[in-house]
Amino acid sequence: MAHYVFISLQDENKISIFTLDEGSGKLTPNSEVQVTDAPSGMATSPDRKFLYVAHRDPTGISSWTIDQTTGGLTQIGKISTESWSAFMSTDRTGRYLLSAYYQAGHVGVHPISAGGAVADPPVEWLATDLGAHAIQTDPSNKFAFVPHIARLFDNVMEPPKDQVGPNVIFQFKFDEDTGQLTPNSPLRLDPGEGLGPRYYWFHPNLDIVYFSDEQGCSVTGYNLDTVTGRLAAFQTITTLPEGYTGRNTCSQIQVSPSGKFLYVPNRGHNSIAGFTVDASNGHLTAIGHVPTEAVPNAFSLDPGGKFIVAVGSASGGLSSYRIDGDTGKLTPLETFPVGQRPAGVLISDLGD
Repeated sequence: MAHYVFISLQDENKISIFTLDEGSGKLTPNSEVQVTDAPSGMATSPDRKFLYVAHRDPTGISSWTIDQTTGGLTQIGKISTESWSAFMSTDRTGRYLLSAYYQAGHVGVHPISAGGAVADPPVEWLATDLGAHAIQTDPSNKFAFVPHIARLFDNVMEPPKDQVGPNVIFQFKFDEDTGQLTPNSPLRLDPGEGLGPRYYWFHPNLDIVYFSDEQGCSVTGYNLDTVTGRLAAFQTITTLPEGYTGRNTCSQIQVSPSGKFLYVPNRGHNSIAGFTVDASNGHLTAIGHVPTEAVPNAFSLDPGGKFIVAVGSASGGLSSYRIDGDTGKLTPLETFPVGQRPAGVLISDLGD
């Protein structure tokens, strides 16, 4: 089985494809695909046969087939959207694509055709609030959550009041037959002042969800009630080393397939923070940091949980790391220049 690494290059209008050796972690350039309209975030279908790409200028979502032998991409469709999508994911059946619209303050649910392409119009186009940053369904495919970061624009100036997000997590029920989202009770969950929840990841074995806190530079763990779909926080832990006072924000988050480790990149400190996960209660313990390329907006673990690949949006570099299976600590392997403003990175295994 081959591992393929897909990297969207927003300023170069292309997707670079690498192969990842399952044993050594060696990255090898494979091919490049020209993609118009500033590609950014990506998602794959549950069967890994289709790739979905968000576009920022002009805004939209394109659909691609993935060659299961070579990792090559062939476009099969494209739709326009009223704003750019900060995050996309399919539901657990692969029948719908869910997307969060940061500036527009919306979430959308588009049907996916039998041929794998995202279709228009959406079955759901729901106003939430400014700063909507992610959406995905839980393992039961019955619930979805939408974190909203506290500020719409990431700069040092104080933004106008109409450009300040609510610093809240919206809780929804999801109907996998119709694609409809229904507000759960309560709809809005306050994570705590100054946290700014950005992305989240479900633990593979526990009823727990972890959110990366963009402004809080932390991770917050939530217990998930699998009957009601409600979240309840139990721990918030910093992603920064003691004594660091420089400017920083957190980006993505991912738990290893084994459920033993969790990783979050720091943008500013320019590192990946690692944590061990207590198998009984999900509590996190810090295990240290490893340096990254400048501004690590995106990263991905391989399906076996042996390696991490991260991109620096400011440096244009792609770095790889080996995960110690016992401790979770990361060892840097190699770095490649990949191009201007890498916006997304995704690792997928194919061919099974």
